[in-house]
Order: sequence, then structure tokens, then C-alpha cells
Amino acid sequence: MRKVLIIGPFPNPMSGVSLANKVVKKVLDHSSEFRTDFINTSYPIFEDAIGSFSFKKLLFFLNININIVKIFKNDIVYITPGQTFFGIAKYGLFILLAAVLRKELIIHVHGNFLNKQYQNLKGFKKKLFYLLLSKFTKGIVLSPSLKANLVPFLKESKIFVLYNFAEDYLFTETYSVEKPIKLRITYLSNLMEEKGILYLLDALKELENKNIAYSAKIAGNIDEALKHIIKEKLNNLKSTEYLGVVYDKEKKELLDWSNIFILPTFYKMEGQPISILEALATGNVIIATNHAGIPDIIKNKVHGYIVKSKDSQSILDSFLYLDKNKKKIELISKNNKIYFRENFTLKKFSKEIITILNIDTKLKNI
Repeated sequence: MRKVLIIGPFPNPMSGVSLANKVVKKVLDHSSEFRTDFINTSYPIFEDAIGSFSFKKLLFFLNININIVKIFKNDIVYITPGQTFFGIAKYGLFILLAAVLRKELIIHVHGNFLNKQYQNLKGFKKKLFYLLLSKFTKGIVLSPSLKANLVPFLKESKIFVLYNFAEDYLFTETYSVEKPIKLRITYLSNLMEEKGILYLLDALKELENKNIAYSAKIAGNIDEALKHIIKEKLNNLKSTEYLGVVYDKEKKELLDWSNIFILPTFYKMEGQPISILEALATGNVIIATNHAGIPDIIKNKVHGYIVKSKDSQSILDSFLYLDKNKKKIELISKNNKIYFRENFTLKKFSKEIITILNIDTKLKNI
């Protein structure tokens, strides 16, 4: 039985990466092949400026390095780092010690910014960035189009695709869909500017101005820097409710209630949002942007509708179209549940991550 050290963020706060790490730990601990330990690198304060440097963050991560002794006790070191220079450098001691001790060293990238960051760096920073990332023996990305993030650092034969998942409790094997009377819209993500929340709220206001019947529920952490403007926009909407952060039963009730899920993201760190897969599991029509790994899993007019980035009118147009074509909601909803069951279950994810961990990359040097 091999021991795996998982280094990365765990809930709370809740994010796609922290949820994924929590699930990876659970999957491996329930297998007959692995046992895990972990180092939680979650910074306790939620903010939009993820990957930015501050002395508070520096002290926080220096303190985490006390746990470096755990490297000695494990066979595999599995890291889910950030994608900025600081996001990689803060794991530097862990990476270098694991490399010196010849541990299996796996990077799981939950986004599409790593290569862009590398291309933008210069001098010492670029060399250090390359040095650290080239020490990994395996890389995992969320979908095929995201492989380019690791190609500068690893041979392509050592880069594996592992699609994200939604947890089992969200999915039920029923395909009869309630006939939609009106649009029931859910936004379930952190309320950050780059997630498109401001454009969504503007589009909802226009729906009300046009006297279109709808209900919307917004859930997630609010970025402190945007709290005032978001609260103001929410207060100006009659048919939109902010729920705060939702978990487990509340999350399922929210996604079961809605028939449209929207995420108009242009977040530079975006990968393949778990919230979209959760919405597929519960039979929602997806409205999202053509961004990061989203086009690898969501096809326009098949699973929902692709809208323009930073464009409230494009969001509004998709709402207006669905309001006039409610049969589309019924059809897409049923198909999305089937699509989820065939591609994004926890069972499938569990099987594939164990397979990836067991692949001997020494045999894949071609």
C-alpha cells in the first residue's frame, strides 16, 4: 500500500480545487491501494486577487512549510498549486525536497493560466518557474485543450486528462422533467468580477424591465472588494435572492429547483468548473462562456448556450430565447442528465485517478 501526501487547499473556503482535493483524499483512502496524508494550504480569507502577493500570505505559507517533514513519510506527493509565480513558488520547498528524495511527484492543474504566466515571466522568475515545474514526474489537466499548460515542462506522454466530477448525492436516475412555467435561474460560484456576476445582475435587471417572469437565486462567497456594489445591484432586483454559501442538501435543493444554471466566467485561473458539472447532474440548461476548458464539456445548443464574455446583452438574449422556447429547457434538461451519467460521475473520476496514479511514467518516455 502506497502513501500519498496531498498538498493543496481543502475546504473551507469552498472552491472547485478545495472540493476536488477533499474528494481525492476520500477516494484514495477508500481504495485498497493507497493511504493519504495532507497539508491544507487554504488561505482563510476569500478574495478576488487570487495568486497575488502579500506579506500576510507570505507568513501564512512560511508557517505551512513546517509540515515539510511529511515528504519523508510518503511515496507520492500530489500537489494542486496555484498558477501564478507565487502560486508555484510557495510550494518550492516541497517540490525540491520531493525531487531530491526521488518521490513520485504529481501536479494537478485546475486551470488554464499556467502557460500564460510562464510566457509572461522573465529572467530569474522564469527560470525558477521552469525549474520547479520540470521536477514533476506526472501532470494532470482537466480536459484535452488544457494540456498546453504543462507541455513546456513535461513530456506529453506524462500529461494525463482527468475530467472533473459532481458528487453522487446530486444525481438521481430520473429523467422526467417538470414542464417549465418560468425561468428559474441559479448562479452557484464565488461572486467575483471575473466570474461575470456583475454582467449577470445587469441582465436580470433588464429581464425585469421587460416584465419577463423569472426567479433567480445567487449562491457563493462575495469578494470583499465588490460587496457594496453587488449588494446594491441585488437590492434593486425584485425576483432575485442571495442565499450566501450553500453546501450539500441546500446545494442539491437549489440545483433541483432551478432549470437554468449560469456561469458567465472570464476568470483567468478558470479550468473546468465543478459547478457546471453539478448543474448537468441536476438537469439544468447551462449558460456559460467560451472560456478555458468549458468548450471541452459544453456544446452550444446541445447542453445549453454559449454567451459572449463581459456582455450582459448576450446573457439577456439567451434568457429571452429560453423564455420563448421553454420546450428547449425540457429537452436539454433530460439530455444533460444522461450526458452527466455517462461522463462525469464520481465513480468514473475515482477509477481514472487511481489508474493515473498507478501508471509508471518511466515506461512512458517515448
